[in-house]
Amino acid sequence: MMKPSMLRSAVSRCSQLSRRGYATNPVPERKVVVLGAAGGIGQPLSLLMKLNPLVSSLSLYDIAGTPGVAAAVSHINTRSEVVGYQGEEQLGKALEGADIVIIPAGVPRKPGMTRDDLFNINAGIVKGLCSAIAKYCPHALVNMISNPVNSTVPIAAEVFKKAGTYDERRLFGVTTLDVVRAKTFYAGKAKVPVAEVNVPVVGGHAGITILPLFSQATPQANLDHDLIQALTKRTQDGGTEVVEAKAGKGSATLSMAYAGAIFADACLKSLNGVPDVVECSYVQSSVTDLPFFASKVRLGKNGWDEVLGLGTLSDFGNQGLENLKGELQSSIEKGIKFANQ
Repeated sequence: MMKPSMLRSAVSRCSQLSRRGYATNPVPERKVVVLGAAGGIGQPLSLLMKLNPLVSSLSLYDIAGTPGVAAAVSHINTRSEVVGYQGEEQLGKALEGADIVIIPAGVPRKPGMTRDDLFNINAGIVKGLCSAIAKYCPHALVNMISNPVNSTVPIAAEVFKKAGTYDERRLFGVTTLDVVRAKTFYAGKAKVPVAEVNVPVVGGHAGITILPLFSQATPQANLDHDLIQALTKRTQDGGTEVVEAKAGKGSATLSMAYAGAIFADACLKSLNGVPDVVECSYVQSSVTDLPFFASKVRLGKNGWDEVLGLGTLSDFGNQGLENLKGELQSSIEKGIKFANQ
């Protein structure tokens, strides 16, 4: 797990790497691609990945605006070389040789926009990008941020199946922002240092499908049922909270970029052989009767090695699990149907 102190220490670590020189550098070469790098999430995410000393090559792609983002980020004195790619004709070049592809591409949900509106735009974008991934970097780990994640991950799976490249271990829905929020909100009420907090978040990545398991939070705190309910609802409604605070002029771009960087860092570490890296993610799963589900997964050199069980759920957790299943199943089916149109 990449700790919050990463941002403060990354530059000094990278300068140490560069002083040692690439010839004697024990850190493997890793190419990370950001699809949608000129967007509200993509720009800060590109910055954070430039700060990560595990990245040797950073490929930034968008339909427009990428050269400027790449130029600005490339001036930062850290290890990775940065190249910007713009327009569909350069997508293949951006993807070639990728170890990890992060996809924040698409549009954020805006006031007055229905989930169907959001789905129709972003689903088409994701479908096209995943077709290119299947062609140019079929063995890359794919970190899906584009919403609605509950549907876009099944879309990606179907695209990869059609192309004959699907490996369920390499496809991840990034639900880390739900974990980040749950940790922050819990720490505030439990009066414990947030850096020490861990809260598993399971289910999906929208509304009631987000189920933080505060009964399994560490350090344990004796919070009453009403407070657990309130913390659960705030975690589920975290995105709406930010949209309203921005008065409709944006979404949770900065915290999402941070969460995306945390998950990508975990993937990089596991690719490099760091043992026992565990994160919550939305993946193909047999933990429940749903084909895709977010839970803790143990990462390895080829994607996820193991999808971990839910552990012991409280009565509140069991009820939340039952409540989310219908909506999550519907979102999964919607994605599969779209991909096969």
